[in-house]
Amino acid sequence: MIDIEELARILRDAAQREILPRFRHLEPDQIRRKSEAIDLVTEADEEAERWIKAQVAELAPRALFVGEESVAADPGLLGKLAEADLAIVVDPVDGTANFAAGLPLFAVMAAVVSGGETVGGIIYDPMGDDWMLAERGGGTWRVRPDGQRTRLHFAEPKPLAQMVGVASVAFMPAEKRPEILANLAKARLFANYRCAGHEYRTLVSGFADFAFYSKLMPWDHLAGVLLAQEAGGYAARLDGSPYLPHHVDGGLIVAADRSTWEVLRREVCTL
Repeated sequence: MIDIEELARILRDAAQREILPRFRHLEPDQIRRKSEAIDLVTEADEEAERWIKAQVAELAPRALFVGEESVAADPGLLGKLAEADLAIVVDPVDGTANFAAGLPLFAVMAAVVSGGETVGGIIYDPMGDDWMLAERGGGTWRVRPDGQRTRLHFAEPKPLAQMVGVASVAFMPAEKRPEILANLAKARLFANYRCAGHEYRTLVSGFADFAFYSKLMPWDHLAGVLLAQEAGGYAARLDGSPYLPHHVDGGLIVAADRSTWEVLRREVCTL
């Protein structure tokens, strides 16, 4: 296996070395569009991933490394994830659009996958300089660089009309979007931070009640789902099946418990 605390420090070091020095200092030619205008990559993403990959190679030389930018260059990496004995899945800058716009809401994330199951997850906040991490069966914790640890818990279940949630509408089918947006109005409040890492951090801190996603790239969700589960929450795809590392579609609801998940699936998330 891998030392999760050491992996967390690698993410922090990458942020200190490659990400934060570039925040609000990017030149136009250091920001590029990938698939569309809301899908960006910056020099910070690429250099941070390169540095994390090199450090992970020393920490776990036999692990498959699956980074968002590595997969952009070699899509075949995704197909190896389900069968890997050990894999490290990394999002070097989650919330790249925020980062590029100079908004201080971005994260560095990593998940540890063993035998087709997520067994470790880390979401590091460079601006707050702390990380939330979980290992399967060990709970979810906020950890500071000085070693201070605080156990985190999902919010208690509540009626839909009182729920605060996050929902990503960008990748919903266009014909379903008006209906789902109308359904989301049944909740007390919903938002989208354009940064899954901070959305999951909000969930496991008890400040939100649900999350709804349609596109499931592993670097965006593996760490967060494990953190949510270890904090007492419940997560499943829209057909009720478990969310696994190789899944890239099928939708995802994260909620306080299965009963709350079922309410959200019936009343809101009608994909």
